[in-house]
Amino acid sequence: VPEFGWRVRLDHEFEEKRKPLRIIKPHQIPDLIPLFFRYLWFYYNIRRKGRRPYIDQFNPLECRQIYGVPVGGIGCGCINRGWKGDFCRWSLTPGIYTYDIVQANQFTVCIQKGGRTVYQQVLSPSRPRDSSLCTWNWGYHGEYAKYHALYPRAWTVYELPGQNVTLVCRQISPIIPHDYKDTSLPVGVFVWEIQNNNDESVNVSIMMTWQNGTGEPTDKSGGRWNQPFTFEGNGQTEGQVQGLLLHNAHPKMKCTMAISAACKENVKISHKTAFNPYGDGKELWDDLIFDGELTSRSGSSFQTKEGEATAAAVAAKSQVEANSSSAIEFCVAWDMPRIHFRAKEKSYCRRYTRWFGSDGKAAPSLSSYALNHYQEWERKIEEWQSPILQCKSLPSWYKSALFNELYYISDGGSVWVECNEQSNGVMNSKDVTSKLVKQYGKFAYLEGHEYRMYNTYDVHFYASFALIMLWPQLQISLQYDMASTIPLEDSEMLQESYGGKQMKRKVANVVPHDIGDPEDEPWVRVNGYLLHDTSDWKDLNLKFVLQVYRDYHVTKDFNYLKQMWPKVQTVMRVSLSWDTDGDGIIDNSGYADQTYDIWTVTGASAYSGGLWLAAVKMAMEMAKILNEEDDYINFFVILAKGKESYENKLWNGKYYNYDSSSSRQSNSIMSDQTAGHWYLKACDLVHENDEVFPTNHVRSALRTVYDVNVMSFQQGTMGAVNGMRPDGKVDTTSLQSEEVWTGVTYALAANMIQEVL
Repeated sequence: VPEFGWRVRLDHEFEEKRKPLRIIKPHQIPDLIPLFFRYLWFYYNIRRKGRRPYIDQFNPLECRQIYGVPVGGIGCGCINRGWKGDFCRWSLTPGIYTYDIVQANQFTVCIQKGGRTVYQQVLSPSRPRDSSLCTWNWGYHGEYAKYHALYPRAWTVYELPGQNVTLVCRQISPIIPHDYKDTSLPVGVFVWEIQNNNDESVNVSIMMTWQNGTGEPTDKSGGRWNQPFTFEGNGQTEGQVQGLLLHNAHPKMKCTMAISAACKENVKISHKTAFNPYGDGKELWDDLIFDGELTSRSGSSFQTKEGEATAAAVAAKSQVEANSSSAIEFCVAWDMPRIHFRAKEKSYCRRYTRWFGSDGKAAPSLSSYALNHYQEWERKIEEWQSPILQCKSLPSWYKSALFNELYYISDGGSVWVECNEQSNGVMNSKDVTSKLVKQYGKFAYLEGHEYRMYNTYDVHFYASFALIMLWPQLQISLQYDMASTIPLEDSEMLQESYGGKQMKRKVANVVPHDIGDPEDEPWVRVNGYLLHDTSDWKDLNLKFVLQVYRDYHVTKDFNYLKQMWPKVQTVMRVSLSWDTDGDGIIDNSGYADQTYDIWTVTGASAYSGGLWLAAVKMAMEMAKILNEEDDYINFFVILAKGKESYENKLWNGKYYNYDSSSSRQSNSIMSDQTAGHWYLKACDLVHENDEVFPTNHVRSALRTVYDVNVMSFQQGTMGAVNGMRPDGKVDTTSLQSEEVWTGVTYALAANMIQEVL
């Protein structure tokens, strides 16, 4: 178990806090009342079509502090295993989550001494919510176990009371930087290390039980059955795997799950093909307690009828000599090779099918591959993480956060699919093509569990560093997708929820807000976001330009830069049209025309203006690399004017004002005011003799944000609040002001580290 990470004892109880009720200010009511009725109409129409709204304000998610390191690779669906051992969140259907704790999905230990069972325990502190599986020995004393998370692995250490035996369960998922094969696999491995501290040998059995389904009512829809399998692997004894396949005859998208164990010397595997997960469980429990084995039978189980559910069990038994150790290895795999979104207009093959096929028969080979390669995965994970973990100059919290915050790359509803003619989507322009996309596939992930839109570009701006540093080809592929939509237009008319006006779904020559809603057809119909018309948002185009150059800076892919240049020219030309007074700085339009979508901004602004200057600087650099002399000179002139105007209009001696208007919030302190500088610094474009933003001004602004937006809000324990008044009070002009945004907080912290503050 590594020294660093997040640790918690299994008997810990977090104080569950509900989201605080927002107090609506009187001046906000005139805008919110019509917004409410427009949203109500939108909600009604979406639900009438059998779909879920991309933001469901009537059914907010309950924030539960039960989750742990997720199981599975990237873009293949995901299962979250909570820190108490429960399998409690499922996102196998693209973009859709369910939050069901499946009581039957457990690990159980059985210990035998002298030929008789002396201890049998479900390794979970939980207890059944009803009479299901009531004969099992539940309620493991959590004070004897500790959970440790360091994504993509997790450890649970169990001290078995009175047995002088310690179990260490190591959970491994194939999340490996710069690996574009194994990282796509829908598998998770559980290695159980058994430490026998007795002076006599013991027989230890670990049983893995699994329900056919994900805990939803559809588990009882009928047509489910389980089937034993043995996979020989490469033909060697050590490569053999035995387990059970869990089939479903009536899936929304065909999915076969598998639970299995590795055949090893001194490990005996047995199974129970089917049991009722909603029965008392006595037959299975007594079967294991008799001799530490299950009574295996060949052949498939019966198919369930409507109203019935089924589950399966695999047990592995090992004799552990006195004062020695042994290991038992389990795997869970799921094979959902072909997927579609709710509109069902396109079908896609998941990335892993390139190597394991798309016929729905890959679960045995996936299980074998995982159990025979997990040690190699761990070696690569340790090579990746060790330089950070062993660096004495980095604080412990940073080491933990740096890796554990990456969980969202798999648990963010992500999809990673093969690219072919059928899956390209009508929004993909033919003028931007890349062999890279065909080689590495298409990738998308959700903004959040409650904000279900794929590749929301204004917030991807912050998270994209994880992709470009760890899986750069996925970031490049995502950029090609965005670039392909820029010249295209979708004239479908929609109603903007906030202002009520009619708007086109996609306007030509601008970057879309997102790549689409999983309840519709992403990549085909972009802009699932309907609160505002984002066609004139001031930050989307600029964030595209900044990421293009940043990606080139990291990859040195000249062909990528060359293909992106026409798109950069297009969006910069459109953005320049927002400079209404010709002073070199774009102007906000007096409403929420950027990612802070309830904040009105007028005139020059610290946030949008800073992004603009950084984008102009990067466009200059791109023009220089591509020998586009006229463009270089043009951007040089704009930057010279813009820098002077930005300083004159916004710098107040300590920080950059929110905007240049005469409104009450114009001198508010915005935590994101140095975002443009952050990107320039990351791309080595900050030089003493050629500064876009004076370094002393940036450092002063960052110190002010730290003092006011961080330390004056919840004593610095909650991150950086978005907007604060100079007197240290929260700016209450917006519903959004009291929010702390994770991406912005980490970006701010990264910028402070860059400036050695």
